[in-house]
Amino acid sequence: MKYNYFKVDIDNKIAQVAFNRPEKSNALHMEAWIEMQNIFDTLSTTNEVRVIVLKGEGKHFCAGIDLELLMSVAKLQEISCSGRRSEKIRGLVKTLQKAISAIENCSKPVLAAIHQGCIGGGVDIVSACDMRYCSEDAYFTIKEIDLGMVADIGTLQRLPKIISPGMAAEMAYTGRQVFGNEAKIIGLVNQCYASREALMEGIMEKATTIASKSPLSIRGTKEVLLYTRDHSVDDALNYMSTWNAAMLISEDLTEAFKATMEKRAPRYKD
Repeated sequence: MKYNYFKVDIDNKIAQVAFNRPEKSNALHMEAWIEMQNIFDTLSTTNEVRVIVLKGEGKHFCAGIDLELLMSVAKLQEISCSGRRSEKIRGLVKTLQKAISAIENCSKPVLAAIHQGCIGGGVDIVSACDMRYCSEDAYFTIKEIDLGMVADIGTLQRLPKIISPGMAAEMAYTGRQVFGNEAKIIGLVNQCYASREALMEGIMEKATTIASKSPLSIRGTKEVLLYTRDHSVDDALNYMSTWNAAMLISEDLTEAFKATMEKRAPRYKD
């Protein structure tokens, strides 16, 4: 798959999606945000893909929103009508929110491989991923506070459900850098690796394991985990019973039992 601001490679059921604006520290302008949404919407329905690894080309993982895009927002002050000005700003924010939600709504698990800077919008993006892994040199910062802004495209909504609300508040209020080892301690990442090379080796091993499982079960597990996050236990259990009433009896279930009896690895259809 060819894109202008991302690299997308698919091999062995794993899609590697890479931010590809290294000259801009992988900061994203509007065209890149729209392209990112298109990529995850497409991969969500690409049968040959079972898991996605999100990474960055060049020195940094992602520096968030490109200054060019922020400057375009400032130009909206030229609109004399406050109502129309507010409407334009709201539309812009909703567009960026939708691009990030495409990661969360993607039917396949998304694993973020983070090295060096994960700044501002980069934190919004990784907060929408299913799992996060980093190298020791990685650092996370909610930079919006230093720009006189309130983070508005997902961090404040998702991060307190990943780490403790108090730590999320500390990051949001101070804008300080949280480096790899601390990120592991506070639960922001699943694992912190000594180097970028070790990070990619470790994350690809996990992606390979996920890709070997029942695709139907993996997609269902993501669906149920997201539903559970935002609903009560009783509601989530009720949803689960309905899900399995529809999905439990499948070819994947038969293949899993058959492979166990025959003492071999299961072979699932895409």
